[in-house]
Amino acid sequence: MTVTWPLIGPAPETLDCGPPTVAPDGGWTVTRHADVCAVLTHPDCAVPAAPEGPPGTLAWLRSTVSRFSAPDRHPARRAIGVAALARIDPAELSAAAARRTEAELDRAGDQLDVMARLARRVPLEVLAAGLGLADPTGAWPAVAAVAAAYHPGAGPPAVRRADRAVSALLAMSPPAPPEVAANRIGLLVQACDATAGLIGAAARHLLPLPASAPTADLLAEVLRLDPPVRATRRVTTAAMRLGGREIGPGSPLLLRFDAANRDPAVFAEPDRFVPGRRARAMTFGAGPRGCPGERHALALAAGVVDVLRRRCRAADAEVRHDPHPTLRIPTSLEVRPR
Repeated sequence: MTVTWPLIGPAPETLDCGPPTVAPDGGWTVTRHADVCAVLTHPDCAVPAAPEGPPGTLAWLRSTVSRFSAPDRHPARRAIGVAALARIDPAELSAAAARRTEAELDRAGDQLDVMARLARRVPLEVLAAGLGLADPTGAWPAVAAVAAAYHPGAGPPAVRRADRAVSALLAMSPPAPPEVAANRIGLLVQACDATAGLIGAAARHLLPLPASAPTADLLAEVLRLDPPVRATRRVTTAAMRLGGREIGPGSPLLLRFDAANRDPAVFAEPDRFVPGRRARAMTFGAGPRGCPGERHALALAAGVVDVLRRRCRAADAEVRHDPHPTLRIPTSLEVRPR
């Protein structure tokens, strides 16, 4: 028998699934699961390459990591990250995250803010140690500073903080060629906000649920219904037909994971929380640029959430989220240790 639960609190804002629609910026918004998959796997839908910058700066990092690389440079740079992650056992990451969460709860007193004390700090410290950084405790605030300015549109003060943080992270990193060092740091930056958002959403939705339900199945359903990454962007490099629409070259595409994850053509009862679904959420992407660290991110989140489910109960407090066009991350989330 399938067990379902309603979402705790109001569902995040989503879009109805339908054919691609023209967006206010002149691009297209893509919401159907099949259309999002088609874009992510289509060779004529590219991630705009980041412009180069002086070595050791945020601009240099963005232009060197696989995420913002041109198609001809992406495979080799992605392989650097994949090789770095292959040396790290996800089970060990989960165990280390659980130990750090236990220690933080032992010091917490009557109440703890998951976002301030756990959601970014624990995963980043554990992953930084696994990647060989000399000071994992010092690495996580530097990674958070880079993540805050990683996407286009950050203001000059945030960029200056990120420049200093990139320099600090390079100093902590094991000796390596610049491209290797950059993509190692890129793994940490990619893990920062997305993993924090998943842990925050999981703490919000899962603490009231039965302890017998496997955390892995529950996290998969949280990723579908309340994804930390709500959308991603592509641009067409040639004319294409998508979902019955003719889309010209150079058209920006906004791919809405949060809508695709509730596409009734793929997910029965799309607004119900149903652990153990066979269909996979789109949140980690797909195709050649799908997230290479999915297993590691889920292991880190599970290590934290397992302990929270066992040792904490939800606090009655309104949950607000950071204003961001594509991410959904709680600003704070209080729990009460048992």
